[in-house]
Formats: sequence, structure tokens, C-alpha cells
Amino acid sequence: MRFLIKIFFSANLLLLVHAKVRSQGCVAIRSTGGISSLRPSQNPDSGSWLINVNNRYFKSYKHFRGKHEETERVENGTEVINHTYSLDLFVMKNFGKRWAIAMNIPMINNARSSLYEHGGNNAGPDARHSTHSFGLGDIRVAAYAWIIEPSKMKRWNMQLGLGVKLPTGDYRYQDYFIKNDSTKILGPVDQSIQLGDGGTGITAEMNTFYSIDRHITIYANAYYLANPREQNGVSTARGSATSAAAIANGSDVMSVPDQYMLRGGVNFGVNNFIASAGVRYECIPVYDLIGGSNGFRRPGYVLAIEPGITYQTKKFSAYVLVPVALERNRTQSVPDKIRSENTGVYVIGDAAFADYSVNAGVAFRF
Repeated sequence: MRFLIKIFFSANLLLLVHAKVRSQGCVAIRSTGGISSLRPSQNPDSGSWLINVNNRYFKSYKHFRGKHEETERVENGTEVINHTYSLDLFVMKNFGKRWAIAMNIPMINNARSSLYEHGGNNAGPDARHSTHSFGLGDIRVAAYAWIIEPSKMKRWNMQLGLGVKLPTGDYRYQDYFIKNDSTKILGPVDQSIQLGDGGTGITAEMNTFYSIDRHITIYANAYYLANPREQNGVSTARGSATSAAAIANGSDVMSVPDQYMLRGGVNFGVNNFIASAGVRYECIPVYDLIGGSNGFRRPGYVLAIEPGITYQTKKFSAYVLVPVALERNRTQSVPDKIRSENTGVYVIGDAAFADYSVNAGVAFRF
């Protein structure tokens, strides 16, 4: 079976100032471990294994409120800068010719630099400090099935997946916030660099392809993570006292948001090389599919073009994908809406996004 494993974060992205994202910024889109399918070139071996190691990196620093970029943040030196690196280990075992079970295990290393969390935006460049997080992220386990046995449908097919996302990542990760030369406060780091979200989620996936000829293949992927838990109880005050305003609008504790991803494009293969061109859409929605949606989150989305190149043999693949943002939007959260209603003034928070992310990895089949 010819198919590529492409794992992404998280976080990446995907994927803003008071939320978290693994996609391309502060919007908390986490590693998902999606699959991109190419035309099966042979029957899958019963009992065979597929192992993919994916690396993802991005730097988010451009602030958006809605679709409007606040360029003055960078000009004034008050921007928030997130460096996010994740390594995803994706292991899949085939059972028969249609079924498979897979596990995605992310390791995450984050750094977040800001003024406002430490000495304050008006305290000058010396007030800029960083917080960090490192460790295991949220593990996901899923079962997959081709709707038609690949040997009987080589030109077109669809794979469906259903799984569980486990709260294995530390969603209470703490670091020190430097207020001045003599004062530092230990508290939970920003939602965007927490290692997990604290929820047990349900994942659904769809991966499909259509081969126009032996060189050109159209692909599409969809992924949705539903998190029934509304809030995880972690304070957003970074070790300080919670404000009355945050309590009033429900942003005093972190939300456990849903997320979803859509991809589609074209692969062009010549010999062992495959060039791909597609689009990628990663989103943290304002409202969850199941359960409540209050609590602090930075909802929003990134629409990106996604070029890539893959070298593939029968047992090995190596690839590089570079999603480049076309549109970034920090949408209005539930606490924003509550605050707008309470004050009579339209309120929408901001978030920092990246220009691009880099995904590179290798996959082995045996």
C-alpha cells in the first residue's frame, strides 16, 4: 500500500495572546497525527507495521485581532514570541487488508517570550523574559478502516478513523514569571505552551485519494477532535491573583477546546519523488461540538498553502512540508462575547500567529 504518514501539532499546529495552539501560534491547535493517502500500489501486508517520526517547528509573533494584523506590536517590541517544536512518533499496525490500529505519541518543547506576562509592556525591553515547557503531550489511539479492500479499488478509496485522545500531557505546567529584579512568581504557563489540554477527547478522521493517472493523485484529509470537558480548572492568572473581570466573563480558568483540520491537494509523482501542492485549514472553534464552551481559549483559524516534497521507496519515505499562511483570524471567544454584552462595547482578544511552519519526517514500513 502506497501511502504517506504525515503527523502535525500540532500543534501545531495550527495554528494568539490568551489561548493556546500547536498549529501556528497562540491558538491552541495541538498535534493530531493525520494521514495523507496516495494510491495503493500493492495489497497491504496483514500484520505489517508503519512507523513515522515527524518533526514540526514554528515561530509565532505576528498579532491578529480578527483578520486585522496589529503591526505596531512588532514595531513597538511588545509582541509575544512562541517557539514551538514537537516530535511525533506515529506507529500503525495493519490487521488484514482493510483494518489498522495506530498510536500517536508527541514530545513537545516550547518557549514563550513576552513583556506583559513579566515586567509589563511599558517596562522597556529589559522586562522581556521567557517561560518554557517540555515533556510528553496528549497521546492518541485510533482504529482505521478502508471502506473497500485496496486491492479491489486501486484508483479511488477512502479510509475512516475513530479514536480517543488521552490527557497524558501536563496541562498544569508551571514556570517562573519575572516581575522585577527581586520578584518572581511561580504559576501555570500560558495555554499556548501547555503540554496538554486536560481533556479526554474523541477523534474522527477521513483520508481519501483519487488517482487521475499513474503520476497524478488528488488527496483530501479531515480531522476533528471533540473535547466534552468544558474547563480543566487551571488558572489563567499566571500565579497572581485572579481579576474580578476574568471571573465575571469566565476567562479565569482554561477551556478544553475542540479543534479540527482540513487538507486537500494534488500529488505529482515521478520515479521515487512526489511533489505536492495543497491547502490546509486548522481551527479552534468558538463553540464545542459536545459540552460547554466557556473558559479561556483563543479561537481562530489559519488558512495556508502547503507545498511539499517526498522521497519514497517500497519501505521508506522522507518528506518536508511547509504550510505558509494565507489568512489568519483570531475570532471572538465566549468570554469575549460575555464581556461585550456586560459592557456594551465590542471586545475581541488578539493572538500571535506564525508566517509558516516546517514539518519534516521519515516513515518506515516493515
